[in-house]
Amino acid sequence: MTTTLTSFAVRRRDPELVGPVSPTPRETKRLSDIDDQIGLRWHMPLVFFYRGGGGGVRHDPVRVVRRALGEALVPYYPLAGRLRELEEGNKKLVVDCTGEGVADADVRLPEFEAAVAGLLRPPFPRMDQLLFDADGCSSDGVVLGSALLLVQVTRLLCGGFVLALRLNHTVCDAAGIAQFVSAVGELARGIPAAPTVAPVWCRELLDARSPPRPSFRHPEYDAFPPEEEDMIMRTFTFRPADPRPSRPLGDTTRLIVVAGVREVLRLPAGYYGNACVFPAAVPSAGALRRGSLGDAVVLVQRVKKAAASAEYVRSSADLLVLRGRPRPPLANLLLVSDNRRAGYNRVD
Repeated sequence: MTTTLTSFAVRRRDPELVGPVSPTPRETKRLSDIDDQIGLRWHMPLVFFYRGGGGGVRHDPVRVVRRALGEALVPYYPLAGRLRELEEGNKKLVVDCTGEGVADADVRLPEFEAAVAGLLRPPFPRMDQLLFDADGCSSDGVVLGSALLLVQVTRLLCGGFVLALRLNHTVCDAAGIAQFVSAVGELARGIPAAPTVAPVWCRELLDARSPPRPSFRHPEYDAFPPEEEDMIMRTFTFRPADPRPSRPLGDTTRLIVVAGVREVLRLPAGYYGNACVFPAAVPSAGALRRGSLGDAVVLVQRVKKAAASAEYVRSSADLLVLRGRPRPPLANLLLVSDNRRAGYNRVD
């Protein structure tokens, strides 16, 4: 019997905390001024589907992943801590490296067939069954005092499994999360000298200057009238003739293309913090409608080119500190983040 994607239910045990397998430093680590902006204060969900192995000894994925997590949390010990705000009135976040651990759940999904799992594409139906919530971590803005990482391993009847996690975005960006999960995979497979990429903290490399002195305008953080209708995190399928401006011609539209800056800043290998900026193109709906597709492409290229500089990154950090770490307003906004090169495809 194949369970439909909209009706399955899991048998979930109560979550447990998994801490580092050996003692780690007890200290406080500051996040960078790029890390702790309000727009990144949420837990980012990820899900990986794995087919069963072809013959040989089958290992329990729950035990293997749990062991590897505990081992990975030794070099990545800040992830076993908790966030708090400094009492400076400027919303500055730090990680208290307490070694409390990450939350882990053991789940069985007895009637879900691997053939179906191999065909899944986001957005995943019944994601609440594949990834549990704790301390309200699925809610936007709930980051203080809660586990920085939630992990759920769901066994499948066919021998495959689902690895789902929810990680606090202030601590890692997409590449940083892929780096950590790859380290867990290496340790699970028993790779000698794992993790092969040593983690690097060094968050001061993306701090604001003293005194802050923004040199770009950064319209991505400009105040904007709120939208009447909530269109956040919705999925659309367009036919070629469908996309067209539906806003009044005088309205400002905004496109943010998230730009990685690891190479721009020549950050050390193993840096797993947020190394990205949010440059915005802000034409009016009328300008988009009057212009060609090529005009829109040129506009985006100009914005991305400006962002591909160390000065733009410094300017972003400076402005975030001066304005109290704002989030980009969500009205009239399309934000595009291309994670194809983040490294998720190499997680084994």
